[in-house]
Amino acid sequence: MTAIATQTPAADAQHDPKARQATEQFLTFRLAGEEYGVTILRVQGIQGWDRVTPIPNTPDYILGVINLRGAIVPIVDLRKRFGLAAGEFGPTTVVIVVKVQAQRHDRTIGLVVDAVSDVCNVGAEDLKPAPNFGDGIRTDFIQGLATVEGRMVILLDIDRLISEGVLGSMPGAAS
Repeated sequence: MTAIATQTPAADAQHDPKARQATEQFLTFRLAGEEYGVTILRVQGIQGWDRVTPIPNTPDYILGVINLRGAIVPIVDLRKRFGLAAGEFGPTTVVIVVKVQAQRHDRTIGLVVDAVSDVCNVGAEDLKPAPNFGDGIRTDFIQGLATVEGRMVILLDIDRLISEGVLGSMPGAAS
């Protein structure tokens, strides 16, 4: 059965324009036992892990590229990008394909993650700012933190994370 008859806050948000603006949907995923999220509006698709074509002279977190329906898409290992311990790619390893708004145009990027969790609704009142660790640690790519069904989710500003941290480091990238 696909329909649920009970009213939920998410269902209320569908009918109340004010509530809809205050609630945003995120695709959540796991990396090294922690949960992260990206706005669902940026997600173009999810596909199982497959081999990539390595590109010389790229940072170690850029695994290479894939041909996705005729488009060449760079693939970023988020574990490496975040400085996390390397993990084995297994049956739950997936590539989340996202559209990133770069300075001059949109770019499509694939993000390798350990597993996809689910889609969750986060209200503006549930979003907490990223912690301030001082000048030595950058957290500007974190949109905020949210508690969703009892678990902490780190919500990423995917545009800032990718356009500043990845696209700016690729050979031939425009500044």
